[in-house]
Amino acid sequence: MPSSPTFDLNAIDISIIVGSLLIVVVVGLWASRRQGKTARDYFLASGALPWYIIGAAFVSTSVSSEQIVGTVGQAYEHGMGVANWEWWSMPVYAILIAVFIPIYLRNRLTTVPELLSRRFSPGCGDVYTYVMLFAYVFVFMVPVLYGGTVTFSKLTGWSFPVVLLGMVFLVAIYTVKGGLMSVVWTDAVQCLMLVGGGLVLFFVALDKVPGGWSAMVEANPDRFHLYRPPDDSLAPFLGIVLGTFGLYTFYSATNQVMVQRVLGARSRWDGIMGIIFAGFINLVRPLVTCFLGFIVFHWIYEMNRAAPLENLDHAFPFALKDLAPGWGLRGIVLAGFIAAVMSTISALANSTATIFSLDVYQKLFRPQASEREVVFVGRSASLAALLIAAAFAPTVGAFGGIFKYFQQGITFVASPIIGVILMGVFWKRANAAGAMAGLLVGLVMTAGLLILTVANVDLGLHWLYYGFFQEVIVVGVVVAVSLMTAPPARDKWQPFLWRPTLLTEHLEAEVRPWYASLSLWFAIFAIIWFYLYWRFW
Repeated sequence: MPSSPTFDLNAIDISIIVGSLLIVVVVGLWASRRQGKTARDYFLASGALPWYIIGAAFVSTSVSSEQIVGTVGQAYEHGMGVANWEWWSMPVYAILIAVFIPIYLRNRLTTVPELLSRRFSPGCGDVYTYVMLFAYVFVFMVPVLYGGTVTFSKLTGWSFPVVLLGMVFLVAIYTVKGGLMSVVWTDAVQCLMLVGGGLVLFFVALDKVPGGWSAMVEANPDRFHLYRPPDDSLAPFLGIVLGTFGLYTFYSATNQVMVQRVLGARSRWDGIMGIIFAGFINLVRPLVTCFLGFIVFHWIYEMNRAAPLENLDHAFPFALKDLAPGWGLRGIVLAGFIAAVMSTISALANSTATIFSLDVYQKLFRPQASEREVVFVGRSASLAALLIAAAFAPTVGAFGGIFKYFQQGITFVASPIIGVILMGVFWKRANAAGAMAGLLVGLVMTAGLLILTVANVDLGLHWLYYGFFQEVIVVGVVVAVSLMTAPPARDKWQPFLWRPTLLTEHLEAEVRPWYASLSLWFAIFAIIWFYLYWRFW
């Protein structure tokens, strides 16, 4: 990451940062004492998570430091189009709620590989397991840990090794010991810190603009539109729509890191309401993660209060340095910033431990392993993932443009997996041979696209389009091979095939007061979402 503006933290700022981190650790250790001793207790929080914890953890896990720095910079440069990355949640959450949550909870699944293994074959589950174990540590965890550490270090002037090791140590204290219960409770606290601090900074900064939001819109109305043409390099709206059943559904509905929060729900109602609650939080998330860039742009180009930024990544530190008062707000925002890193890292470590323990160790090496042994292996795997990521994090800077291509890489990895899973839940004729062929062909395409990406080859189209084409080819392979081979047995497809009755089944599963109606709250969320897209189209 290029050099960026730095500033000195006063005693109030430092006290807030240290105090906030101590609160996170204390909450994590407290939560670890509430869980039982079984593998289900450790990996799925005893199936006791309430909706508000699920929703807050869902949001906290999905926000990383690079996202905050990057989207603020993109909003500074390009305007509101980048908000699509935050607001395009309603269609994806609808798919998660209507299609995947009923299937996950009805079949009492513990991992996403288990879905592939039971629907198709153990081999298909193994492909997901090994691809995602590698991806979680080296593609997700290492860049996020590096990005969060180097950004925090450059903002504050604190030593990179000290920040890196301190962050890993703090995450390990509660994640390794407490499992999912500790992770989600600390995620909820970190969500409050991140969203709360970000909102305060946004409104304090906006107050410095004469005329506020209206003045910014009046000065540059073309920058305040969500729609971007199909050839837009940042967020083409057509690409966003095509990605709904690709990258976005993979990340929210079939990514173990995210799904594990729903699998630990104390009831089906809590799992679904948690996602709806996450949707409401996402409605205000752009104020935290990107709209600050509008204020920086107006401050520089309309108010002429500073020189244009040399680098887009400077927009976020510029706002902290020039727009935040000295009464501790920088400490609050930086506490939320580092909380976003810790939340993502702890979630990745916990999901790595879950998949390795249940889908590798217990499945391949010790089928008769005791509950205590599986939990021990999970803790060891969680710690190992953190240490490996910490060891590799300092080397990321040598790869230069890795952050520029991070989202592309995730898309290319996700597309074949989500294509196969969607066929499994929507087409009963899809069989193990077709699924395996689709996965293998998709991964070959993934390898080719990643090589071209790392080699900085201009692909000509936005990467969301390539992810869509990749998914279409995978679906075609699944269909062709499945039709050329024997159909699957009924017990392979029947429990996992989506049908409308699953939706009514989970809506009617529990009798609740009218004000706790899932349909009511999702409808309110959807109405607000449609209004925002109508208002800023």
